[in-house]
Amino acid sequence: MSTGVIVGIITAIVALIVLIWFISTWNRLVRLEENANKSWADIDVLLNQRYDMIPNLLGIVKGYAKHEREIFEQFAQARQSAAGALSRGDVKGVGSAEGMLSGMMPRINMVAEQYPELKADSGFLDLQKQLVSIENQISDRREFYNASSTNWNAAIQMIPTSVVAGMKGATRRDLFEVVDQAVRAAPKIEF
Repeated sequence: MSTGVIVGIITAIVALIVLIWFISTWNRLVRLEENANKSWADIDVLLNQRYDMIPNLLGIVKGYAKHEREIFEQFAQARQSAAGALSRGDVKGVGSAEGMLSGMMPRINMVAEQYPELKADSGFLDLQKQLVSIENQISDRREFYNASSTNWNAAIQMIPTSVVAGMKGATRRDLFEVVDQAVRAAPKIEF
């Protein structure tokens, strides 16, 4: 065998190895990205369910506490802000809006405490239980999303994967964090 043939075979083997590495790295990045997308979609569903329940909760409380109009307007504004950020896929905006919403829940609790008949209302109690359940699910999904996003963020920065990530146009994902430090835990909805 001539030297040219040997060099050609070695070059072909190296090119094949690089091609296999590139394809497997690309596929790994796709899998990580889709995992993060799915985990955010799970949060999106739960937050939309909760945002849809909030007007029902406010409607019940309003029936008992008609003079607390300012609280309800602020709550509706915070809900609208959260829903808008969610529809835009703005993770940081959702975190900020969630901080506002969670910070307002104690105010709703205070209103409910003033009306014992409200605390006994079956519709109110049912919504309260549903909201607590959704809050727990959001907390679990937030943890999964943040883990998926952290894996994605680490993968696109590691050498040599960063080369493929750059070709793919990969960008860092924001973590879903509730902005207000006082409400980093899931809010307790007790009336």
